[in-house]
Amino acid sequence: MTTIAGIQIPDSQLAREVTDLVRDTETDLLFHHSRRVFLFGALTGKKQQRVFDAELLYVAAMFHDMGLMPAHSRPDKRFEVDGANTAADFLRRHGIAENAIDLVWTSIALHTTPGIPEFMKPEVALLTAGVEMDVMGLGFPKVDEGDRALIVEAHPRGTQFKQDIIEAFYQGIRHKPETTFGNVKADVMALKDPHFHRGNFCNIILGSAWPS
Repeated sequence: MTTIAGIQIPDSQLAREVTDLVRDTETDLLFHHSRRVFLFGALTGKKQQRVFDAELLYVAAMFHDMGLMPAHSRPDKRFEVDGANTAADFLRRHGIAENAIDLVWTSIALHTTPGIPEFMKPEVALLTAGVEMDVMGLGFPKVDEGDRALIVEAHPRGTQFKQDIIEAFYQGIRHKPETTFGNVKADVMALKDPHFHRGNFCNIILGSAWPS
């Protein structure tokens, strides 16, 4: 069993099949990102002393960007929903209980919706925490520098990860821009308050604590 920064990578038959599927389907960029998401999410859970199902968190992390892949992208669905549906179909074929499937589905579907997952079940909260840490550097100081180094050594971010992940998102959603409809409250603020400035996901990534 592989252990990175004190976190064991799940090694069940299900987890191995998930790993093989994602390795064969996604780009190196997204594969390594997904593994880091699991590790950062699990480290966050460990630090917070939260009880969570590591295998379900691993499945959610590995599938969370699957909706960016053309073979799993539907023209009328958000990429998060595409990934969640793909994970649910995979788990259902393996006879996993529906309550576990619902947990993974919700984790993936909400992983780009800040301010909500943190109040939900640990697996939901920790998937988003892992994504936010790896992509936007949120919670960066909460993970020991040595642990961060071990994770990045095992799963490199590359010399221009920030630009590459933005490009990967763009390529995965450019054919269905209408599915990117965002937080309606920001639309209300933009209409009513001339001084309001929307938060910018790309600016957060490029300005994050990560060196690249």
